[in-house]
Amino acid sequence: MSKDFSATRLDVRAFAQAGGHLEGEAPLSAFKRLAADALAVEGEQPMVRWEADGELVEQTGGSGHVWLHVSAEVELPMTCQRCLTEAHIPLYVDRSFRFVADEATAELEDDDSDEDLLALSREFDLLALIEDELLMEVPVVPRHDECPVPVKLESSDADFEQANEQKENPFAVLQSLNVGKSAD
Repeated sequence: MSKDFSATRLDVRAFAQAGGHLEGEAPLSAFKRLAADALAVEGEQPMVRWEADGELVEQTGGSGHVWLHVSAEVELPMTCQRCLTEAHIPLYVDRSFRFVADEATAELEDDDSDEDLLALSREFDLLALIEDELLMEVPVVPRHDECPVPVKLESSDADFEQANEQKENPFAVLQSLNVGKSAD
């Protein structure tokens, strides 16, 4: 018997018990917060590809641990901070989450656990989790590995230096004013 699961309203325990598998793809524009970090795209949208697997790991004397394994990828169009041209920054996540009874249990066990813990839900939004995980992969300073255009590495140019040389020193101007007053 096959059960259909919804990525936006996922019963995590039932998904894990069934050893469920979901996969899909959606345009970047479907992930509003992630799209806000990207350059505006005209034409075909980059696609976010994702998949998730549920697993129930047996536990002696208990109901077992509920696990969700998630992977996702997208090429995010951003501005390279080195050459200021468009760069397609690859984002990839592959994470596993163990689910516990509620938020209080997750908070209590979080410090002692090496796993990522989440609270169990019957209407879990898997796509929101995927977006959260991809957002954490967005680089603070996006840049190409190798820029397609030569990068000018000078902080000033000749015109700037010439203008700087022509300026009179403001302290010299003050000094000349002060000299005139002391003669009075």
